[in-house]
Amino acid sequence: MLKIGITGGIGSGKSTVARVFHTLGIPVFDADIVAKDIVAKDPQVRKALIKHFGDIVFENGQLNKKYLSGIVFNNAGKLKLLDSIIHPATIKASEIWMEKQNTSYAIKEAALLFEANTANGLDAIIGVYAPVEMRIGRVMHRNRLSREEVLNRIGKQMNEDEKMNLCDYVIYNDEKQAVIPQVLELHKQFTGV
Repeated sequence: MLKIGITGGIGSGKSTVARVFHTLGIPVFDADIVAKDIVAKDPQVRKALIKHFGDIVFENGQLNKKYLSGIVFNNAGKLKLLDSIIHPATIKASEIWMEKQNTSYAIKEAALLFEANTANGLDAIIGVYAPVEMRIGRVMHRNRLSREEVLNRIGKQMNEDEKMNLCDYVIYNDEKQAVIPQVLELHKQFTGV
């Protein structure tokens, strides 16, 4: 079975691309969703977050995203600390999940495949590319953030051109090229059909 990664910067549309693969019957591991689940349920992770970010990091038992985002997206050291708490558990969950799949290929969707050093265990990586202004608009609309907040988050991620150069394939989600034919072409390659 091939292990395929999907990555791209915030607002690139990697989740949209992953959903198309899922519609084709391909299992998809969504690292963001699993990380949120781990934060909600893993007592060791919760304990570490409280230790390093204070009791206020959880509000009524739920992660206080606004509080945590305000800290980590304004402090590179705190962001690195947060990643060091959540990434190991998410990586382990993805490895366990991948071993259970029995299709011709399975997909791991993660924004930080290269940054978290998890690209090495994958057979191929698909980058999802969208122009930066399009990404900014999407994230402002989706997350109800200001332009400055989105730019701050983009600035914390790997340079998009550099990331795409590291990928084996690139899907363009720029509203000029249809995404579905690009996905279908890769699906054919990965299934050998």
